[in-house]
Parts: sequence; C-alpha cells; structure tokens
Amino acid sequence: MALADAPRRRLGPFEVAPIGLGCMNLSHVYHPIPSPEQGAAVIEAALDAGVDHFDTAALYGFGANEDLLGATLGSRRAVITLASKCGMYGRDGKRVIDGAPESIRRLCDEALTRLRTDVIDLYYLHRLDPKVPIEESVGALAELVSAGKIRAIGLSEVSAATVRRAHEVHPIAAVQNEYSLWTRNPELGTLDVCRELGITLVSFSPLARGVLTATPPVLADLPKADLRHTMPRFHGEAYAANLAIRAQLADLADAAGCTLAQLALAWLLAQDQCVIPIPGTRSVEHLHENLAAAEVEVSDATLARAGKLLNDRTVVGNRYAPAAAGDIDTEAFLEAG
Repeated sequence: MALADAPRRRLGPFEVAPIGLGCMNLSHVYHPIPSPEQGAAVIEAALDAGVDHFDTAALYGFGANEDLLGATLGSRRAVITLASKCGMYGRDGKRVIDGAPESIRRLCDEALTRLRTDVIDLYYLHRLDPKVPIEESVGALAELVSAGKIRAIGLSEVSAATVRRAHEVHPIAAVQNEYSLWTRNPELGTLDVCRELGITLVSFSPLARGVLTATPPVLADLPKADLRHTMPRFHGEAYAANLAIRAQLADLADAAGCTLAQLALAWLLAQDQCVIPIPGTRSVEHLHENLAAAEVEVSDATLARAGKLLNDRTVVGNRYAPAAAGDIDTEAFLEAG
C-alpha cells in the first residue's frame, strides 16, 4: 500500500495522507543545514511518494524555507495542502514573537510571495504573543480568511484554554504541538479539546528530534548552532538515560519487524484519528522509511509496550531550557524524569 492509498485523515476542511512532511530542518536549526538543491530533492521525493501536506513557517531560515517550497512545488502546488505560520519570524538576525494584527497581515503577504501562491491552505499563529490577546491575533487571521488569502486557521504550541478562546473567535482547524513518545504534553488537555471541537492535532518532532531513529544525534558531532545543544534532554546523564530507553524501543521495533522510527510514528497514528505527524528529514531514504509507517502492522500490545517504555514519567530532562520554555503556552509537566 502506497501512502497515496492509505486511509485519509481530516486536516480542518481538507483530507490528507496520514503522514505529512515537516520542512523546518531543510532550512533551520538542525545543522548542518542542507543545500537548497538537497532540500528540493527531499520535497520532490515526498511529492512523488504521495505526500500531500507540507508544513513550513516564516521563521524557518528567516524566509528561506518558504522560498524553497515555493520554488520547488511548481504546478504540483495545486494538489497539496500547504501550511505555513506567522507570529514568529527573523528580524536583524534574531527570532521575534509578534502576534499583532498588522504583523500577521504583513507576514501573510510576504509568505504568499515567497510560496508563489495566491492562497495558503492552513495558516498558523506560530506562538502566542503574551502582549497580544489571542482574540486579536485570531481576528486578524479571520480577516485573511475573508480576504481569500488563507483557507483555514491553526495555532501552534498552545494550551487547551487558549484553543477554546481562539475557537470562539473563528473555527480553529489544527493545533500543531510537539507530540511523541517522549513528549506527552498534549495529553494534559490539548488532545482532549481537539477531540471535543473536531480539531486536528498536528504532531511536530514526532521522532523526538532524531532520537527515535536509527542514528540518534550526538551533540559532540553537531555544530554549536544546532538547537539540540540548548535542550536538557540531550545532555550528560539525562541523555544517557534516554538513550538506554531508546535501545529498548529499538529492540521492540526489531521484534515487531519495523524500524524504530516506524514504531514511533505508528504509536502516534494509533493515539487518535485526529493526530497527523509531520516528521522532517534531510534524507530521501529516511523519508521513505518514515512514510512506510502508514502501512506497517504493529500489534496493540507492542504499541502499549512502547508507550510504557518511554513517556512523561520515564523521559529524563525538560523539553526546553527555561528561556525557551517561557515562550510557549502549552501545558507542562511539573518536572521530567
């Protein structure tokens, strides 16, 4: 069964394949960053494999990722669901969170130009701006829907309470939060509110930022600019403990006849029909491996075992360092590990 033949899942008003492509690491924070030619090769391979949901943002490469998608999609733009994000972008070489209506309108116009399209299918507020009520930010996005510049509204890294407030202003199609075996924050409330309100939960970093793959990252081998240097789970005794759990999961996957990445994605797909993971990769080979998770058969017992091995109680280390954690609105566990 090819990805195109896999049962579809609802993404707001759209129907898409059960696994999409997160494009961030083709231009942003995971180093070394591939060349535009390498990035284009991954996007083209995804299109050929039946991927019809591509996710980008103004922040990624400070516009470079939207440029890459716009230049690569070409005529096939019409057959995919294209998602991007506003509210967080690069200015003077630094990341800026800005959910003001005038900023949202400007970023949308810039995104349309970079993406070489007349309309963005799904447009997220990338981060809640604490200086701007969510009602004002979503109100600006609703105006973009009315203007025909975007088709549906999403939110990223938000809590259930914020989703409810936003949904009262305009229907929210999708919430994009980090969700994986080792990051269970959506289970504190956001997943339940998505089920209740008919919202899709788009899972970013579903492979634990590379840990739940055949080659987990080694910080000593990564350039200092790599985002994972800032994350507590990748350091010292915490990372050693997490890798020990990863080894058990790899054995479980091997016994099930699939790869570790496929097991991790199959676990997410089994959590609810409203969940759509968007793994990213720089490798065409890994792309095909990830997409094959839509067709692997893993027993309920194996999935349950995976969930018991790695979860919010067994993972060691917080998701973000304190400074980065202060920029997100998602529910958080009191401590990790």
